[in-house]
Amino acid sequence: MRIGLVVMTLLLAVTATASEPLQLGKFSTGDLSGWTDKKFKGKTAYTLVQDGDKTVLKAHSIKAASGLIKKVNIDAKKLPVLRWSWNVANLIAKEDINRKNGDDFAARVYVVFPRSFWRMRAITYVWASKTPKETAHPSPYTSNAMIVVVESGNDRIGQWVKEERNIFEDYRKLFGEDPPEVGAIALMSDTDDTQEEVTAYYGDISLAEK
Repeated sequence: MRIGLVVMTLLLAVTATASEPLQLGKFSTGDLSGWTDKKFKGKTAYTLVQDGDKTVLKAHSIKAASGLIKKVNIDAKKLPVLRWSWNVANLIAKEDINRKNGDDFAARVYVVFPRSFWRMRAITYVWASKTPKETAHPSPYTSNAMIVVVESGNDRIGQWVKEERNIFEDYRKLFGEDPPEVGAIALMSDTDDTQEEVTAYYGDISLAEK
């Protein structure tokens, strides 16, 4: 989605030190504080639900796109390790990482690096339907946003999957330089371009030292 709009709507700042992990999303405790809902086209419904004995964030999108965004102020060199878990119920048939009319994913995690308004960059970690894992591709909307496929296909549909990425190293590989401070984290399940329907679940999100 339009990364400029994502960053412009961030409202609440969080500052982290390198001495302890930063809990960005504490959904397991029923906590959505600091997360702002931003609508792009239609509205993806984000709700806290019970999944067995734990609380998780559910995203349900029908021909719509909106995200949950949290503003932060983090040194990616000091806290480079992004950890989260997710679970998708279904994938998007018409998804196409190369085209605007296919730029939908069952689940996304954005890391936003706002250097200046017109030069802001982002890494978007996605669960794709068919694009191979570890594929990296510019967003069809802007080359300043790179899409990285961390899960792909149906093999793990309906299962909770834990993810870990070094955002400092990923940024260096994708953009050829050290990253500025992280300015925002965002979650999104969107179906506005493909006009489909998807359900996904997100677990807790944190940033930590190596």
